[in-house]
Amino acid sequence: MSSYHNLISPTGNTHLEVALREKLLRRSQTTGELGELEPLAVRLGLIQKTLKPRFNAPQIVVFAADHGIAVDGIGSEDRHSTSQLVQALLTSRMPLSVFARIQGLELSVVDAGVAEPVSPHPRLLARKIAHGTRNSRVTSAMSLEQAHAGIRAGMEIGDALSGNAVVCAGVGVGSTQASALVLSRLANVPVREFVVSGPSMKPRDLAKMMVVLQASQGRHRDVSDPVEVLAAFGGFEIAMMVGLMMVAAGKRQLIIVDGLAACAALVVGSHIAPTVVDYCVFARSHAHLGLDRALDLFQATALLEVGMDSTDGTGATLAWSLIRCAAALLTEVAEGEEPGPTLPGEMSDVSGPRSRY
Repeated sequence: MSSYHNLISPTGNTHLEVALREKLLRRSQTTGELGELEPLAVRLGLIQKTLKPRFNAPQIVVFAADHGIAVDGIGSEDRHSTSQLVQALLTSRMPLSVFARIQGLELSVVDAGVAEPVSPHPRLLARKIAHGTRNSRVTSAMSLEQAHAGIRAGMEIGDALSGNAVVCAGVGVGSTQASALVLSRLANVPVREFVVSGPSMKPRDLAKMMVVLQASQGRHRDVSDPVEVLAAFGGFEIAMMVGLMMVAAGKRQLIIVDGLAACAALVVGSHIAPTVVDYCVFARSHAHLGLDRALDLFQATALLEVGMDSTDGTGATLAWSLIRCAAALLTEVAEGEEPGPTLPGEMSDVSGPRSRY
Protein backbone atom coordinates (compact mmCIF):
# COMPACT_ATOMS: atom_id res chain seq x y z
CA MET A 1 0.00 0.00 0.00
CA SER A 2 2.87 2.39 0.68
CA SER A 3 3.80 2.28 -3.02
CA TYR A 4 0.92 4.70 -3.68
CA HIS A 5 3.09 7.47 -2.27
CA ASN A 6 5.21 7.29 -5.42
CA LEU A 7 2.46 6.40 -7.89
CA ILE A 8 0.39 9.56 -7.40
CA SER A 9 2.43 12.59 -8.42
CA PRO A 10 2.09 15.82 -6.41
CA THR A 11 0.59 18.70 -8.37
CA GLY A 12 3.07 21.28 -7.06
CA ASN A 13 5.04 22.94 -9.88
CA THR A 14 6.50 26.38 -9.18
CA HIS A 15 7.23 27.20 -12.83
CA LEU A 16 3.71 26.35 -13.96
CA GLU A 17 2.06 28.04 -10.99
CA VAL A 18 3.88 31.30 -11.70
CA ALA A 19 2.84 31.12 -15.36
CA LEU A 20 -0.80 30.45 -14.40
CA ARG A 21 -0.89 33.38 -11.98
CA GLU A 22 0.69 35.69 -14.54
CA LYS A 23 -1.88 34.64 -17.10
CA LEU A 24 -4.70 35.39 -14.67
CA LEU A 25 -3.12 38.73 -13.81
CA ARG A 26 -3.20 39.72 -17.48
CA ARG A 27 -6.87 38.71 -17.57
CA SER A 28 -7.71 40.75 -14.46
CA GLN A 29 -6.23 43.91 -15.93
CA THR A 30 -9.15 44.03 -18.36
CA THR A 31 -11.83 41.92 -16.66
CA GLY A 32 -11.25 42.73 -12.97
CA GLU A 33 -10.56 40.33 -10.14
CA LEU A 34 -12.79 37.29 -9.78
CA GLY A 35 -12.14 36.29 -6.19
CA GLU A 36 -12.04 32.58 -5.39
CA LEU A 37 -12.39 31.59 -9.04
CA GLU A 38 -8.76 32.58 -9.62
CA PRO A 39 -7.07 30.23 -7.11
CA LEU A 40 -9.46 27.51 -8.30
CA ALA A 41 -8.30 28.12 -11.88
CA VAL A 42 -4.67 27.79 -10.75
CA ARG A 43 -5.55 24.54 -8.99
CA LEU A 44 -7.12 23.16 -12.17
CA GLY A 45 -4.09 24.10 -14.23
CA LEU A 46 -1.75 22.38 -11.77
CA ILE A 47 -3.91 19.24 -11.67
CA GLN A 48 -3.95 18.92 -15.46
CA LYS A 49 -0.38 20.24 -15.76
CA THR A 50 -1.33 22.82 -18.37
CA LEU A 51 -1.97 26.52 -18.90
CA LYS A 52 -5.26 25.60 -20.55
CA PRO A 53 -7.27 23.17 -18.39
CA ARG A 54 -10.23 21.62 -20.18
CA PHE A 55 -12.77 19.02 -19.18
CA ASN A 56 -14.22 16.15 -21.13
CA ALA A 57 -16.89 13.58 -20.22
CA PRO A 58 -17.24 14.59 -16.54
CA GLN A 59 -18.72 11.88 -14.35
CA ILE A 60 -20.68 11.73 -11.10
CA VAL A 61 -20.56 8.41 -9.27
CA VAL A 62 -22.81 7.77 -6.27
CA PHE A 63 -21.85 4.71 -4.23
CA ALA A 64 -24.66 3.11 -2.21
CA ALA A 65 -24.43 0.65 0.69
CA ASP A 66 -26.16 -0.28 3.91
CA HIS A 67 -24.50 -0.42 7.33
CA GLY A 68 -25.00 -2.99 10.06
CA ILE A 69 -24.67 -0.40 12.81
CA ALA A 70 -28.10 0.91 11.78
CA VAL A 71 -29.71 -2.09 13.51
CA ASP A 72 -28.95 -0.32 16.79
CA GLY A 73 -31.50 2.32 15.85
CA ILE A 74 -29.17 5.02 14.52
CA GLY A 75 -29.45 6.38 11.02
CA SER A 76 -33.20 6.88 11.47
CA GLU A 77 -32.83 10.40 10.03
CA ASP A 78 -32.56 8.85 6.57
CA ARG A 79 -35.81 9.51 4.73
CA HIS A 80 -35.75 6.44 2.50
CA SER A 81 -34.26 3.00 2.53
CA THR A 82 -31.03 2.77 0.55
CA SER A 83 -32.66 0.73 -2.21
CA GLN A 84 -35.47 3.28 -2.54
CA LEU A 85 -32.94 6.10 -2.81
CA VAL A 86 -31.01 4.21 -5.49
CA GLN A 87 -34.15 3.67 -7.54
CA ALA A 88 -35.10 7.35 -7.19
CA LEU A 89 -31.65 8.40 -8.40
CA LEU A 90 -31.77 6.04 -11.38
CA THR A 91 -35.26 7.13 -12.45
CA SER A 92 -34.55 10.88 -12.18
CA ARG A 93 -36.86 11.39 -9.21
CA MET A 94 -34.15 13.24 -7.28
CA PRO A 95 -32.75 16.75 -7.87
CA LEU A 96 -29.25 15.25 -8.14
CA SER A 97 -30.22 13.25 -11.23
CA VAL A 98 -31.89 16.21 -12.92
CA PHE A 99 -29.10 18.67 -12.10
CA ALA A 100 -26.47 16.20 -13.32
CA ARG A 101 -28.21 15.90 -16.68
CA ILE A 102 -28.58 19.67 -17.02
CA GLN A 103 -24.90 20.21 -16.19
CA GLY A 104 -23.66 17.53 -18.58
CA LEU A 105 -22.45 15.20 -15.83
CA GLU A 106 -22.89 11.51 -16.60
CA LEU A 107 -24.45 9.82 -13.57
CA SER A 108 -23.65 6.30 -12.43
CA VAL A 109 -24.98 4.68 -9.27
CA VAL A 110 -22.97 1.83 -7.76
CA ASP A 111 -24.59 -0.91 -5.70
CA ALA A 112 -21.61 -1.40 -3.42
CA GLY A 113 -23.54 -3.25 -0.74
CA VAL A 114 -27.24 -2.42 -0.63
CA ALA A 115 -29.11 -4.78 1.71
CA GLU A 116 -32.14 -5.22 -0.55
CA PRO A 117 -32.17 -6.23 -4.23
CA VAL A 118 -31.83 -3.37 -6.71
CA SER A 119 -33.50 -3.63 -10.12
CA PRO A 120 -31.15 -3.53 -13.13
CA HIS A 121 -30.77 -0.19 -14.87
CA PRO A 122 -28.39 1.09 -17.59
CA ARG A 123 -26.81 3.54 -15.13
CA LEU A 124 -26.53 1.02 -12.29
CA LEU A 125 -23.16 -0.64 -11.68
CA ALA A 126 -23.74 -3.86 -9.74
CA ARG A 127 -20.63 -4.32 -7.57
CA LYS A 128 -22.23 -5.64 -4.39
CA ILE A 129 -19.65 -7.02 -1.96
CA ALA A 130 -22.34 -8.19 0.49
CA HIS A 131 -25.86 -7.27 1.52
CA GLY A 132 -24.70 -4.53 3.88
CA THR A 133 -21.90 -4.56 6.44
CA ARG A 134 -21.98 -6.14 9.89
CA ASN A 135 -22.58 -4.17 13.07
CA SER A 136 -19.26 -2.58 14.07
CA ARG A 137 -20.42 -2.43 17.69
CA VAL A 138 -20.30 -6.23 17.76
CA THR A 139 -17.56 -7.14 15.27
CA SER A 140 -15.66 -5.64 12.32
CA ALA A 141 -18.01 -4.11 9.79
CA MET A 142 -16.03 -5.78 7.02
CA SER A 143 -13.34 -8.40 6.86
CA LEU A 144 -9.97 -7.19 5.58
CA GLU A 145 -10.60 -9.22 2.44
CA GLN A 146 -13.87 -7.38 1.85
CA ALA A 147 -12.21 -4.00 2.43
CA HIS A 148 -9.52 -4.82 -0.12
CA ALA A 149 -12.17 -6.15 -2.52
CA GLY A 150 -14.06 -2.87 -2.20
CA ILE A 151 -10.94 -0.84 -2.93
CA ARG A 152 -10.16 -2.98 -5.98
CA ALA A 153 -13.75 -2.64 -7.25
CA GLY A 154 -13.47 1.14 -6.94
CA MET A 155 -10.21 1.11 -8.86
CA GLU A 156 -11.77 -0.96 -11.61
CA ILE A 157 -14.65 1.53 -11.84
CA GLY A 158 -12.16 4.40 -11.99
CA ASP A 159 -10.20 2.67 -14.74
CA ALA A 160 -13.35 2.17 -16.81
CA LEU A 161 -14.73 5.70 -16.51
CA SER A 162 -14.08 8.09 -19.35
CA GLY A 163 -13.34 11.76 -18.86
CA ASN A 164 -10.97 13.71 -16.63
CA ALA A 165 -13.24 14.84 -13.76
CA VAL A 166 -15.29 12.79 -11.32
CA VAL A 167 -17.67 13.58 -8.47
CA CYS A 168 -17.58 11.10 -5.56
CA ALA A 169 -20.52 10.75 -3.18
CA GLY A 170 -21.81 8.00 -0.91
CA VAL A 171 -25.29 7.20 0.39
CA GLY A 172 -26.86 4.59 2.61
CA VAL A 173 -28.62 4.07 5.92
CA GLY A 174 -25.96 4.36 8.64
CA SER A 175 -23.40 5.82 6.24
CA THR A 176 -23.04 9.09 8.18
CA GLN A 177 -22.29 7.26 11.44
CA ALA A 178 -19.86 4.79 9.87
CA SER A 179 -18.06 7.66 8.15
CA ALA A 180 -17.85 9.55 11.46
CA LEU A 181 -16.19 6.54 13.09
CA VAL A 182 -13.59 6.28 10.32
CA LEU A 183 -12.89 10.01 10.41
CA SER A 184 -12.67 10.07 14.20
CA ARG A 185 -10.10 7.27 14.42
CA LEU A 186 -7.85 8.38 11.56
CA ALA A 187 -8.01 12.11 12.38
CA ASN A 188 -7.86 11.60 16.17
CA VAL A 189 -10.91 13.83 16.63
CA PRO A 190 -13.83 13.01 18.98
CA VAL A 191 -16.55 11.23 17.02
CA ARG A 192 -19.16 13.59 18.46
CA GLU A 193 -17.76 16.40 16.30
CA PHE A 194 -18.71 14.50 13.15
CA VAL A 195 -22.24 13.45 14.11
CA VAL A 196 -23.77 16.61 15.59
CA SER A 197 -25.98 17.78 12.73
CA GLY A 198 -27.11 21.15 14.11
CA PRO A 199 -29.23 22.94 16.73
CA SER A 200 -32.33 20.99 15.75
CA MET A 201 -30.73 17.68 16.73
CA LYS A 202 -32.51 16.36 19.82
CA PRO A 203 -30.20 15.78 22.82
CA ARG A 204 -31.87 12.40 23.41
CA ASP A 205 -31.07 11.27 19.86
CA LEU A 206 -27.47 12.43 20.18
CA ALA A 207 -27.04 10.67 23.51
CA LYS A 208 -28.39 7.40 22.10
CA MET A 209 -26.13 7.66 19.08
CA MET A 210 -23.06 8.37 21.19
CA VAL A 211 -23.65 5.26 23.32
CA VAL A 212 -23.63 3.09 20.18
CA LEU A 213 -20.68 4.84 18.53
CA GLN A 214 -18.53 4.82 21.64
CA ALA A 215 -19.24 1.12 22.09
CA SER A 216 -18.07 0.56 18.51
CA GLN A 217 -14.93 2.58 19.17
CA GLY A 218 -14.22 0.55 22.31
CA ARG A 219 -14.63 -2.71 20.43
CA HIS A 220 -11.86 -1.66 17.99
CA ARG A 221 -9.77 0.52 20.29
CA ASP A 222 -6.42 -0.85 19.09
CA VAL A 223 -7.00 -0.51 15.33
CA SER A 224 -4.95 2.22 13.62
CA ASP A 225 -3.87 1.03 10.15
CA PRO A 226 -6.02 2.92 7.59
CA VAL A 227 -7.38 -0.14 5.81
CA GLU A 228 -7.96 -1.94 9.10
CA VAL A 229 -9.85 1.12 10.36
CA LEU A 230 -11.90 1.06 7.16
CA ALA A 231 -12.69 -2.61 7.74
CA ALA A 232 -13.55 -2.09 11.41
CA PHE A 233 -15.98 0.80 10.98
CA GLY A 234 -16.57 1.64 7.37
CA GLY A 235 -18.82 0.69 4.55
CA PHE A 236 -18.45 -0.78 1.10
CA GLU A 237 -19.23 2.61 -0.45
CA ILE A 238 -16.32 4.20 1.42
CA ALA A 239 -13.93 1.44 0.35
CA MET A 240 -14.88 1.78 -3.31
CA MET A 241 -14.46 5.55 -3.21
CA VAL A 242 -10.94 5.05 -1.83
CA GLY A 243 -10.10 2.97 -4.89
CA LEU A 244 -11.71 5.35 -7.36
CA MET A 245 -9.90 8.34 -5.85
CA MET A 246 -6.55 6.56 -6.09
CA VAL A 247 -7.01 5.80 -9.77
CA ALA A 248 -8.37 9.26 -10.58
CA ALA A 249 -5.41 10.97 -8.89
CA GLY A 250 -3.01 8.64 -10.65
CA LYS A 251 -4.54 9.77 -13.97
CA ARG A 252 -4.32 13.47 -12.94
CA GLN A 253 -8.09 13.82 -12.88
CA LEU A 254 -10.05 16.35 -10.85
CA ILE A 255 -11.88 14.74 -7.91
CA ILE A 256 -14.91 16.56 -6.46
CA VAL A 257 -15.56 15.32 -2.92
CA ASP A 258 -19.14 15.72 -1.68
CA GLY A 259 -20.32 14.57 1.73
CA LEU A 260 -19.10 12.89 4.89
CA ALA A 261 -18.67 9.44 3.32
CA ALA A 262 -16.51 10.87 0.53
CA CYS A 263 -14.45 12.77 3.13
CA ALA A 264 -13.97 9.53 5.07
CA ALA A 265 -12.76 7.82 1.89
CA LEU A 266 -10.35 10.68 1.23
CA VAL A 267 -8.94 10.48 4.76
CA VAL A 268 -8.29 6.76 4.28
CA GLY A 269 -6.71 7.47 0.89
CA SER A 270 -4.59 10.32 2.24
CA HIS A 271 -3.13 8.03 4.91
CA ILE A 272 -2.05 5.68 2.13
CA ALA A 273 -0.94 8.33 -0.40
CA PRO A 274 -1.03 11.92 0.92
CA THR A 275 -0.77 13.41 -2.58
CA VAL A 276 -4.29 12.23 -3.47
CA VAL A 277 -5.60 15.35 -1.70
CA ASP A 278 -3.83 17.54 -4.30
CA TYR A 279 -6.43 16.48 -6.85
CA CYS A 280 -9.52 17.25 -4.75
CA VAL A 281 -11.93 20.13 -4.46
CA PHE A 282 -14.95 20.03 -2.18
CA ALA A 283 -18.70 20.48 -2.51
CA ARG A 284 -21.53 20.07 -0.03
CA SER A 285 -25.19 19.19 -0.25
CA HIS A 286 -26.35 19.92 3.30
CA ALA A 287 -25.51 22.03 6.34
CA HIS A 288 -24.57 19.10 8.64
CA LEU A 289 -22.10 20.47 11.21
CA GLY A 290 -20.09 17.25 11.11
CA LEU A 291 -19.22 18.05 7.51
CA ASP A 292 -17.77 21.39 8.62
CA ARG A 293 -15.39 19.49 10.89
CA ALA A 294 -14.53 17.03 8.12
CA LEU A 295 -13.68 19.86 5.72
CA ASP A 296 -11.49 21.41 8.41
CA LEU A 297 -9.29 18.31 8.26
CA PHE A 298 -8.29 19.34 4.74
CA GLN A 299 -8.25 23.08 5.52
CA ALA A 300 -10.94 23.33 2.85
CA THR A 301 -14.26 25.03 2.26
CA ALA A 302 -17.01 23.96 -0.10
CA LEU A 303 -17.09 25.63 -3.50
CA LEU A 304 -20.73 26.59 -3.11
CA GLU A 305 -22.94 27.17 -0.06
CA VAL A 306 -26.64 27.52 -0.84
CA GLY A 307 -28.26 26.13 2.32
CA MET A 308 -29.37 22.83 0.82
CA ASP A 309 -30.38 19.69 2.70
CA SER A 310 -30.22 17.12 -0.06
CA THR A 311 -28.56 13.90 -1.18
CA ASP A 312 -24.77 13.95 -1.22
CA GLY A 313 -23.60 14.79 -4.73
CA THR A 314 -26.32 17.38 -5.34
CA GLY A 315 -24.09 20.26 -4.31
CA ALA A 316 -21.36 19.07 -6.65
CA THR A 317 -23.72 19.23 -9.63
CA LEU A 318 -24.29 22.92 -8.88
CA ALA A 319 -20.63 23.64 -8.16
CA TRP A 320 -19.69 22.17 -11.53
CA SER A 321 -20.62 25.45 -13.22
CA LEU A 322 -18.09 27.28 -11.03
CA ILE A 323 -15.39 24.79 -11.94
CA ARG A 324 -16.06 25.18 -15.65
CA CYS A 325 -16.01 28.97 -15.33
CA ALA A 326 -12.71 28.85 -13.44
CA ALA A 327 -11.18 26.78 -16.23
CA ALA A 328 -12.58 29.21 -18.80
CA LEU A 329 -10.53 32.01 -17.23
CA LEU A 330 -7.49 30.21 -18.61
CA THR A 331 -8.81 28.53 -21.74
CA GLU A 332 -10.86 31.34 -23.29
CA VAL A 333 -8.58 33.82 -25.06
CA ALA A 334 -8.90 37.37 -23.74
CA GLU A 335 -9.41 40.23 -26.18
CA GLY A 336 -6.12 41.18 -27.85
CA GLU A 337 -4.19 38.26 -26.31
CA GLU A 338 -2.32 35.71 -28.39
CA PRO A 339 -3.56 32.15 -27.93
CA GLY A 340 -0.13 31.16 -26.56
CA PRO A 341 1.24 27.76 -25.55
CA THR A 342 -0.42 25.07 -23.51
CA LEU A 343 2.66 24.76 -21.30
CA PRO A 344 5.14 27.39 -20.12
CA GLY A 345 8.63 27.31 -21.59
CA GLU A 346 10.00 23.88 -22.31
CA MET A 347 7.82 21.98 -19.81
CA SER A 348 6.77 18.61 -21.15
CA ASP A 349 3.18 17.55 -20.64
CA VAL A 350 3.83 14.23 -18.94
CA SER A 351 1.24 12.88 -16.53
CA GLY A 352 2.18 10.90 -13.48
CA PRO A 353 2.11 7.09 -13.65
CA ARG A 354 -1.15 5.38 -13.06
CA SER A 355 -1.69 3.67 -9.73
CA ARG A 356 -2.20 -0.04 -9.41
CA TYR A 357 -3.67 -1.88 -6.48
